[in-house]
Amino acid sequence: MSIQPRLIVTGRESDGRSVFVTDEPGDPITVGAIPGSEFYMLWGTEDGTATVGSEPAQPRLWPFFPGTGGTRILFLRWAPDSSAPEELGDPEELGAEAAEKLPGLMDVFEPDAPGMHTTDSVDYGICLEGELHLELDDGQEVKLTPGACVVQRGTRHAWHNRSDRTALMCYVLVGADRTS
Repeated sequence: MSIQPRLIVTGRESDGRSVFVTDEPGDPITVGAIPGSEFYMLWGTEDGTATVGSEPAQPRLWPFFPGTGGTRILFLRWAPDSSAPEELGDPEELGAEAAEKLPGLMDVFEPDAPGMHTTDSVDYGICLEGELHLELDDGQEVKLTPGACVVQRGTRHAWHNRSDRTALMCYVLVGADRTS
């Protein structure tokens, strides 16, 4: 049985009492530009410094990649490379669909190097199901299996599912300033 993403959010009443604010299943977002994938955008914080307290908080999910000090948490289900459907349709229409459903995601991808991208963020990636390969710009790869955690520090990279079953990753993105 595969993991079903679920979001539970806590908060505080004005009297300081802790409460559950949200408990709901994640809704998958699919885009034709990344066939076979399912994005579960769960939560994010505003850029800058995160705050807690009794004021109601709304998730900040867009743009996809947070600015400095902002955060995002998402689950991403990757189809096997061998079984992912091919991109069907006009590339401009596929790009427009991705920009509408996942604003900011496609902006970081390199048109001449499929899958390669670089972000100004520290990303914690945790493999929950299946296996996924992380490729760096020099062609080196490492295979992630359940329980593996990778800390992606703003380097150029791509993800590949070389297995015959889906992989599920949890990513926590923290917006960062690039120093070089």
